[in-house]
Amino acid sequence: MDKRRAFTLIELLTVITIIAVLIAILLPSLQRAREQGKRVACLNNLRELTLAWIMYTDDNDGRIVNGMGGIDRPKEKAWVGKCWASDYGTGGQLLEAEQLKAIREGSLFPYCKNEKLYRCPTGYQGEMLTYAVMDSMNGMPREGTEKMGIWIQNRMNIPEPINRAVFIDEGWVTPDSFAVHYTQEKWWDDPPVRHGDGTTLSFADGHEEYWKWKGVDTIKMGRDRERGHPGNNYSPQTPQGFWDLYEMQKSTWGDLGYTPSH
Repeated sequence: MDKRRAFTLIELLTVITIIAVLIAILLPSLQRAREQGKRVACLNNLRELTLAWIMYTDDNDGRIVNGMGGIDRPKEKAWVGKCWASDYGTGGQLLEAEQLKAIREGSLFPYCKNEKLYRCPTGYQGEMLTYAVMDSMNGMPREGTEKMGIWIQNRMNIPEPINRAVFIDEGWVTPDSFAVHYTQEKWWDDPPVRHGDGTTLSFADGHEEYWKWKGVDTIKMGRDRERGHPGNNYSPQTPQGFWDLYEMQKSTWGDLGYTPSH
């Protein structure tokens, strides 16, 4: 006689329970590993874009490319064409083909011809451009910044390039450059919350970094307001939140244009 014995219901439930527990333990680790891989890819994109940015300056006597995405100046073609829709603040998007065409029309494209490098792997679906140039790098000049070493048009005029940000990962496309106050103790554009409660940036010396926000208010505000910009000039609510703001302003402009309160 065949004396093989089948699993009992209790044994099957025990096995299923063990598998479920193992999945619950391993899944967060797998998700973190997957996110870290995407963060590495994003940092590589920033490195390549910044290398192209440096090559452009080398070919133009130190002149920095126009950082106002989608907005040309006289004799200064923008680094990318207009990739944003007029209703971008409420989730509107251009067709992907239109965005790619705008990227190819930008003045930086001859130096970085891989269209995939203009988009973070974790960017919003349908967005072909997720990176922005900082205001200070020949982007939009802000109040009190039009002086040597603050709002910069020539790479030779950058004090401490290792500390001056060039590109930031916003996760979606917005007009002109990433807006940062110089004379006010407030956020202008919302702090991007990317890659696990932080964001990625590149710097004028060619290196790139991941910044993890310290303020819970920075993270909450960034998440609540992303893809909307419902009014600017947001003031931090915690000492850690002020630290986040100061670091972003200093990496953009080199210093603070006011006396900090914290």
